[in-house]
Amino acid sequence: MAEDPWLTIIGLGEDGPEGLPPSSLAALNGAEIVMAPARHLALLGGTQQQTIPWPVPFADGIAQLLSLRGRRVVVLVSGDPFWFGAGSVLARELDRTEWTALPGVSCFALAAAKLGWPIETTPCLGLHAAPLSRLRPHLGNGARVIVTLRDGKAVTELAAYLAEIGFEGSTLHVMEALGGPRECISTLPVRDIGDRAFEHPVCVAAQVTGTGQSMPKTSGLADDWFDHDGQITKSPVRALTLSALAPRRDEHLWDIGGGSGSVAIEWLLADPTTRATSVEAEPERAKRIEMNAARLGVDRLKVVAGQAPDVLHDLPAPDAVFVGGGLSDDMLAFLQGLPSGTRLVSNAVTLETEALLTAAHAKHGGTLLRIELAHSAPLGAKRGWRASYPIVQWSVTL
Repeated sequence: MAEDPWLTIIGLGEDGPEGLPPSSLAALNGAEIVMAPARHLALLGGTQQQTIPWPVPFADGIAQLLSLRGRRVVVLVSGDPFWFGAGSVLARELDRTEWTALPGVSCFALAAAKLGWPIETTPCLGLHAAPLSRLRPHLGNGARVIVTLRDGKAVTELAAYLAEIGFEGSTLHVMEALGGPRECISTLPVRDIGDRAFEHPVCVAAQVTGTGQSMPKTSGLADDWFDHDGQITKSPVRALTLSALAPRRDEHLWDIGGGSGSVAIEWLLADPTTRATSVEAEPERAKRIEMNAARLGVDRLKVVAGQAPDVLHDLPAPDAVFVGGGLSDDMLAFLQGLPSGTRLVSNAVTLETEALLTAAHAKHGGTLLRIELAHSAPLGAKRGWRASYPIVQWSVTL
């Protein structure tokens, strides 16, 4: 018969142990050791168990916890451990037989209940350890979002961020110590936040209003969403490229010759579980890609400054590869060695690269697409069509 898990992860509310259900309270009382942030230990009051304050940063406490393996340990976390909580981090470090979890009510659920917002259609983000720019894809006039923040000072930073990007008319419901005796809810316009002090833990529900731009949900964002030096896959071609790459959940993209990072960024915007690595030989462009990714809410983009294929050998294997520039016989030979099932898309503008794609298509199959675009432009006193360079796109599944 399997032994009981040595670790129990309990979601504790701001009302302390009195608010715990019987199963959680029994596990807490039966523990030999309680490990938790100082704030949670303070909520316990006096206790017979050995208590260990969880260090800051959080990662420093993992080894200390693992050294307690075999003893009966409770870790206290806020609310639901698996909704932007510590539970998923701890679960990665342990065998499934070693731990059990007894979640509490998340602050997102408490906030939605206070305001009457439908939580299933309200984006909820944990920003206590993430940049505010992760909000960007969710913002638009009339939007609602609920976020956790690292501390009270971050409320001021959130208000400044919303004002900076054109949503200065927004209203913030600032919720301090939700569900506990110190609970305090303040409803304030962004303009009135100023330097007002708020107490940790803090959760903010934002009703977004203003003239800021909403990010479209389709691929092919307008080029002016990206800072670039001219090296960018233009919006209509990018939409066709993303369609050919066909991002799916949990997939990893290699974006070779990243330029502005537009393709990799839109790949990441397609789903929160996607991953991407952008490879760019020019250092200034590599920095620009990082800034574009951070500003548009996908700071998880990994940027590698270097020359492909030299820097590709140590990267995690891709599910899809986009070559926006620099395709050569050597590059193509390297890519042919990737695992079967990898999707490859390459765009060509020059005759030399077009010839390479044509030969690759004849040898390996796939789809060859010629894209010819024109846009209206002044022609004397009237208007005419100004053609762009035609683009040949090869897509294939290896």
